[in-house]
Amino acid sequence: MKVLVYSAKSFEIPFLKLAAKNTTIKLAFTKERLTEETIIKSKGFKAISIFSADKASSVILEKLSRLGVKYITLRSAGYDNINIKEAKSYGFTIANSPKYSPNAIAEHAIALLMALKRNLILANEKVKNYNFTLDNLIGSNLQKKTVAVLGTGKIGRVIIKILHGFNCNILVNDIETDEELIRDFNVTYVSKDDICKQANVIIISLPLTSETHYLINESFLQKIKKEDVIIVNIGRGGIVKTTALLEALNSGLIKGYATDVYEKESGMFFYNHTQEGIEDEVLKTLINHPKVLLTPHQAFATEEAITNITETTIYNLNCWLKGQKSSNELN
Repeated sequence: MKVLVYSAKSFEIPFLKLAAKNTTIKLAFTKERLTEETIIKSKGFKAISIFSADKASSVILEKLSRLGVKYITLRSAGYDNINIKEAKSYGFTIANSPKYSPNAIAEHAIALLMALKRNLILANEKVKNYNFTLDNLIGSNLQKKTVAVLGTGKIGRVIIKILHGFNCNILVNDIETDEELIRDFNVTYVSKDDICKQANVIIISLPLTSETHYLINESFLQKIKKEDVIIVNIGRGGIVKTTALLEALNSGLIKGYATDVYEKESGMFFYNHTQEGIEDEVLKTLINHPKVLLTPHQAFATEEAITNITETTIYNLNCWLKGQKSSNELN
């Protein structure tokens, strides 16, 4: 079976080829994203694989269906870029990669937090100029700080376990209560308002839904009471209203923002814009802000995670090819 892999990155292609080595799956790769302009590339393929930057809107799904595509497997856990209900109506089978490596993303969240708290970026810049003074490098301990985690799913749970090792006071907020987290890691479930009043650090580990879109907005930020608050986002960019976040940083409402995602990253992240630059003025401001640490959606990018993603992708395809139901099907 031939499969077209959209948004194929040079770093993942060897992993995909290795995972498909002993199967009847024949992979074809395009570095281009799935858009209305690139749909035609899928002609002749019954299955495609897409990434988080690909857009499978209702219009695109309808056109893919006309071209004979029947199966879509996502090389990501999140699937906010595809309308599952619409996909089902067109007869598509959809599967994702839900468990590729919560540890990779959770560890990156803590790395972002510690880099910001301990001024590591500035320190690196100073020593490169042979400046070994400690001016502007005084940080603060994470130990005994109150850290809030929004979202206690697979990634949030790992974040909580790591924070417990730092001896933090851990607050959490989720639609469901996890008694194991309360028992084993002494977490306290509180409201979002209480998080704003009590937390020194807020870590976002939520999916992007209609309920979480712009959850971190002017209203939320105005409720923050601590002067040293750092917000870390390893969920989705659209959870944070960036303009409101920048205003909060400029006014001193919050101390810092560390993020691996951006609300308008589609078509921007994962690509090299060195030559032509970028036009997004909000993103430029975010990048150049002295209180912001931004990484290009790399939290998932570990050898272990990419191996899991690619093996899961081939597993999903093999199941469909054999007429079996994958455990990762979404519809």
